Amino acid sequence: MRAPRLWKSALIAVPVLGLVLAGCASGVPKGAAPRTEQIPKQSFSPAALSQALLALQADYVNLYKEVAPSVVQISTSQDLGSGIIFNSQGDIVTNNHVANGQHSFTVTLSNGRTYTGTLVNSFAGDDLAVIRISAPNLKPAVFANSSQLQVGDIVMAIGNPLGYQSSATDGIVSAVGRTVSEPNGVTLPDVIQTSAPINPGNSGGALVDLEGQVVGIPTLAALDPQLGSSQAPGIGFAIPSNVVTSIAGQIVKYGKVVNSGRAYIGIDVEQVTNSQGQPAGVLIVKVTRAAASQAGLKPQDVITSINGRATPSVQDLTDALANLSPGQTVKLGVTEPNGTKITVSVQLGELPAGAT
Repeated sequence: MRAPRLWKSALIAVPVLGLVLAGCASGVPKGAAPRTEQIPKQSFSPAALSQALLALQADYVNLYKEVAPSVVQISTSQDLGSGIIFNSQGDIVTNNHVANGQHSFTVTLSNGRTYTGTLVNSFAGDDLAVIRISAPNLKPAVFANSSQLQVGDIVMAIGNPLGYQSSATDGIVSAVGRTVSEPNGVTLPDVIQTSAPINPGNSGGALVDLEGQVVGIPTLAALDPQLGSSQAPGIGFAIPSNVVTSIAGQIVKYGKVVNSGRAYIGIDVEQVTNSQGQPAGVLIVKVTRAAASQAGLKPQDVITSINGRATPSVQDLTDALANLSPGQTVKLGVTEPNGTKITVSVQLGELPAGAT
């Protein structure tokens, strides 16, 4: 599997054993002794701390045993990745970049048994795909409501990094609501940032909470230019489970995505650069949506901003659209072929399957 782009030990908080708060010097009568308050001491015996650590360890062990049977390894002639059993009928959800345009796969369950999988469909806009196998006694994963995640929540990542099947790592939710871009230009909105290391082979696997429910699908890791564009330690990203269940559920039910919830102008574009080779706008090559044409957009126009936000590059425009919704009306700053600068108001459509 391609190297993704842009968990370590959990911590147990121990209350301070003894803390004295001293009164402030100002306002204290001259010669009077400072007023103090003694906070009652809380003691934790080594035995109590040991029991707490053992309990946490047992939780981790049980969590892994509960979730690992729902995580599979997906192999193609070129790549290797992970997937999650979506239902007992044999549908498996993974990343679109794991499927990578293939239609036949080798799917290995956690018990080592292998099956042939076929592609049901994929949705590049959210980097998700569904693969189907025919196998008995499958254990579907339980998906959580990812909108309830909080920074600091403990999570475990289960997948097949570098081909090491059913590997587990742990960490926390570092941030929510991030917008990140993949190497192929796909922009993913509202993703989860985690301290879990996301290595090649982890993509498509499970990011789970302490209740054993999937909160996201690990998808990519940040790259650090200062490290020669190698992976930045402790900065990984996962597609939230609410997006996963919506997109995968539509593919399973309808065979395709019918309601992506992603904004779409309806144009094919290319990058424009200035004489110094720097991004200078987004050239419209083709208008593919009637509403965009009716709004006044036409080939050879150059988009330079959206709602006042400069869009010197295609990626800037894509990132801006990722945080907008279908039905919204936006104002595009446009430079026509003759150099005239105009503003075009266009109502956004919905990103269709196959579009990015």
